[in-house]
Amino acid sequence: MPQTVLVVDDERDILELVRFNLAQAGFRVLTATDGRQALETVRRNLPDLIILDLMLPAMPGTEVARTLRNDEKTRKVPILMLTARGEEVDRVVGFELGADDYVVKPFSPRELILRVQAILRREVAEETERPLAFPPLLIDLAAHSVKISGRELDLTGTEFKLLHRLARRPGRAFSRDQLLSEVWGYTEDVESRTVDTHVKRLRAKLGKVGDWIQTVRGVGYRFRPDGVESSD
Repeated sequence: MPQTVLVVDDERDILELVRFNLAQAGFRVLTATDGRQALETVRRNLPDLIILDLMLPAMPGTEVARTLRNDEKTRKVPILMLTARGEEVDRVVGFELGADDYVVKPFSPRELILRVQAILRREVAEETERPLAFPPLLIDLAAHSVKISGRELDLTGTEFKLLHRLARRPGRAFSRDQLLSEVWGYTEDVESRTVDTHVKRLRAKLGKVGDWIQTVRGVGYRFRPDGVESSD
């Protein structure tokens, strides 16, 4: 059975371009031209992935993403954002709300399809990945949850990705540029304090194990839980 992708964009020509290329790649495609219609479509037919334009009439894409992430039934559906150049603030907000990737307009349809396929492959791989256990901390990728002594923490999608990326290689130092690329998907023109701000928030939410995220002077950050040796 083909995977279902919902495309949300108020520009009819872009909507049709994306719909056609997804269909050619073997996907079942649903469409919506505004945020409210998108939410109604999701409630009727839960898609495997949502391609979401940020600039929508009536309800912006960021509000659609927030609504989806606050609903237990839709919080795990991957979101690929479509943005225009110069909308860096919106992209940051989108990632804060748990978006999985973004593509900048104008875009190559082939690149878009490759991004969609990569996200869906990653989703399948995550379902089989074992939880990372560093008592009392448990990071469960498949469930997208972080618990300390059995109590689940309220992390944003970006905070979860950042913690998981660091914890998969305990003791290894990651540069800010690496984290921007691997967690946010950015490769240029983004200030490194984006990472610093998220690390500060993440440490606060982790509480008693927050100091396991260590600053590596002149480099970036590493995750060093008690009793775990470096993987370098």
